[in-house]
Amino acid sequence: MRFKFLALALPAVGIASSMAIAVVSVPKATAQIPSLPQLLPSPSSVSNDSNNRLVTGWIYLDGRRLFQIAASRANFPERSEDIQKKLERIAQNYFQSPPKTAVNVEVREVNGLPVIYVNGQYLMTITSDDAGLRQVDISTSANQIAESLQEDLQQAKQERQTQFLIDQGKIAAGIGLVMMLMSLGVYSWQQRSKKELVRSIASQPNTGPLNSPISPAAAQPIATQLNQQQHRHLQEVKRRLFQLSQAGIWGGGSFFILGLFPYTRPFQVIILNAVQFPLRLGVVFLGTYVAIRLIYALIDRFTTTLISSGALLTPESSERMRMRVSTFSGVTKSIATAICVGVGFLLALVSLGIDIVPLLAGASLVGVAVSLASQNLIKDAINGFLIILEDQYALGDVINVGEVGGLVENLNLRMTQLRDSEGRLITIPNSEIKVVANLSSRWSRADLTIPIAYQADIEKALKLINSIGFEMDKDPQWERQILETPQVLGIDQFGDRGLIIRVWIKTQPLKQWDVAREFRRRLKVALDKAGISISVPQQAIWVNDEQLLNFQGNGKTN
Repeated sequence: MRFKFLALALPAVGIASSMAIAVVSVPKATAQIPSLPQLLPSPSSVSNDSNNRLVTGWIYLDGRRLFQIAASRANFPERSEDIQKKLERIAQNYFQSPPKTAVNVEVREVNGLPVIYVNGQYLMTITSDDAGLRQVDISTSANQIAESLQEDLQQAKQERQTQFLIDQGKIAAGIGLVMMLMSLGVYSWQQRSKKELVRSIASQPNTGPLNSPISPAAAQPIATQLNQQQHRHLQEVKRRLFQLSQAGIWGGGSFFILGLFPYTRPFQVIILNAVQFPLRLGVVFLGTYVAIRLIYALIDRFTTTLISSGALLTPESSERMRMRVSTFSGVTKSIATAICVGVGFLLALVSLGIDIVPLLAGASLVGVAVSLASQNLIKDAINGFLIILEDQYALGDVINVGEVGGLVENLNLRMTQLRDSEGRLITIPNSEIKVVANLSSRWSRADLTIPIAYQADIEKALKLINSIGFEMDKDPQWERQILETPQVLGIDQFGDRGLIIRVWIKTQPLKQWDVAREFRRRLKVALDKAGISISVPQQAIWVNDEQLLNFQGNGKTN
């Protein structure tokens, strides 16, 4: 079990490590790697008055946030684009100047409002809305923006120097090497996990599929099958986490490498804006999928514990318990899947920024309307729950419902599906099942009627039938399938075919037909050797002599 949790924890460590690749002890690099919150666009702030709604946004330089501005909803796009273009033009002129040229950012007052100039070029006018974002007066806000802008422009010019780009290239190469080593480590762990799973499954006996009604019925095979299912579910979870680890290592490392250089840093903002919603949906989808697989493994683990403890399993009920395990496991997993999918859908809506409170309120009203219009579905679910709880039948049973019958292939809260002897799949809503005859609950019985001719020695025939049943009960090939010594009940009736002798043979579930066929074969061979004939339908006609003479006399007269 420790191996399982280590294998599940390693991919998570790989993901976290990939996000921390940038923390390298290089003095020039640590200050140049942008953090994720600085790149993500902040949500717009709006006022309650729809006519004077204020929208806020950031001004960027080389993909890095500089300062926030605010404007009305109608004027914000034009103002933001104008400031961004002017800043890019001013920055390009400054970057093309000699290396030691200083940047001059000054604040001038024009018409009572502070105006920012960079190297004598107009950039923007500070408004009261801009100052309101910092909760200071207009002059203080303008000075803060000017100081921040001067530092950022100087840093941006320094980042374009040849030596700095060489140093950043070395850091990028180091991050790439770490990414490769981490990726190889995750791949090596994945291969080792696969080998461990193969060895674990190979060391357990193969007892056939869990839903097979004819597999050996014993406590250990059932627990083994459930353990194999649990291993498969855990392996699937680990496989997805390993894939996510690889994607996190290469994607996260590449993302941070983009942030090392001023020329590629704007791509970070573009990538984040492009993958923001798909990434959220992907995380929700992956989380839902992993949760479903973990719940499947937990259900199998819980069932294995109950069976291995022996609290619910005895040698007489092992086959029955196997069928019930299949039924309960399938139904429980279906319910868990529906719940996880529903929760995942709601989380997906939340990740997209949709308010689900009105949706839930509307869904509750729709649910009431649907429940009133679909009462049969509710009846199906209630009756299906009672069928499973009371163990009326389970997967692998042979049942008769009304005029139809067959092997139960599928059972859930809504319906039961049977496969009859002609191979037809019969679907029955659970609410329509009123009376059901289970032919394989715990044990079955072969009910044989053997016709013997009236002229045969009946005592000899009874002894022969008894001996055939005793020999078959002691046969190693059939002794496990026959639970009790066959009972010869005696002459059941006088029929038109002869004397009818009834024989009962108690068998394992679903084995009554195989046992009956073999018993008839052996009995026919034994009866032929003993000279006892099996009767055939016969009929005798008695004619009154006086009536026959009168009939013949009347014929001569005519």
